[in-house]
Amino acid sequence: VQLVESGGGLVQAGGSLRLSCAASGRTFSTNAMGWFRQAPGKEREFVAAITWNADTTYYAVAVKGRFTIARDNAKNTVYLQMNNLKPEDTAVYYCAADRDSYLRLHLASHTTYDYWGQGTQVTVSS
Repeated sequence: VQLVESGGGLVQAGGSLRLSCAASGRTFSTNAMGWFRQAPGKEREFVAAITWNADTTYYAVAVKGRFTIARDNAKNTVYLQMNNLKPEDTAVYYCAADRDSYLRLHLASHTTYDYWGQGTQVTVSS
């Protein structure tokens, strides 16, 4: 199983980026997926999560209203649209997928997830 993130880069404050996470090796159409980030010297933190059928999404307070998580189960891909980026959004962003089908609880906890991508760097300049 592989999760591969893409779409990171350098952007000015106020700009936008769209991250993608393509899964391979198995389908995740019945599994919750999430995004986390880790800045230098800080612990990994929750960013956003989405249930298997996209009927519910969750966001960290710091990104709510600016970031949007979405998924395309036909493509086995989850996305993170990031708007109005701020320097404090600078981090390595990781995609994660849960192994258990139809899970709806504890999606903000990194311990919920069984599969992780390698991360993509997002740098926001002021």
